[in-house]
Amino acid sequence: MRTASKQRKTNETVIEVACNLDNSQEVTISTGVGFFDHMLELFARHGRIGLTVKANGDLHIDSHHTVEDVGIVLGQVIKEALGDKKQINRYGTAYVPMDETLGFVSLDISGRPFLVLDATFENEKLGNFDTELVREFLQAFAFQAGITLHARVLYGINTHHKVEALFKALGRALAEAIRINPEIVGVNSTKGLIE
Repeated sequence: MRTASKQRKTNETVIEVACNLDNSQEVTISTGVGFFDHMLELFARHGRIGLTVKANGDLHIDSHHTVEDVGIVLGQVIKEALGDKKQINRYGTAYVPMDETLGFVSLDISGRPFLVLDATFENEKLGNFDTELVREFLQAFAFQAGITLHARVLYGINTHHKVEALFKALGRALAEAIRINPEIVGVNSTKGLIE
């Protein structure tokens, strides 16, 4: 089983994350940011991974530190659970429609972290979640996981739908990328190594 867990404690947050890339039965999310909990659950369900997230952050200030720090730790545990990355597809791409919205994510588990995000959110807040934190989460996740990540909202009107389409697409693209492919010998790189 490809599993990992980690706790990260700072003066701003205490984050605990555990993942199981091969068993999606357990998904438990509790960050104190309701909309973010919903998005992480969608990410896990569409990613076909088991995920436990417990976060206690300085929400009396805002949700920035909690969301970013969850992204950091989630990226770290995904990277650890992938181990030597042997036989994974490495690449994943997904389009996800959400009513009037179409979201897109394409990623490469390359060891070369990068984020390109092309999305605008008309509503600044969804519950106690600041929509500008979508970028902060994706950047923290991609850089800690060593993933090149391209995310885009092709079109849409409703901010909730836009963010939801991106998180679902992220899960589906990740599911494709981490899938073990028996046709691959070693790692899916001519270098013979994915860092």
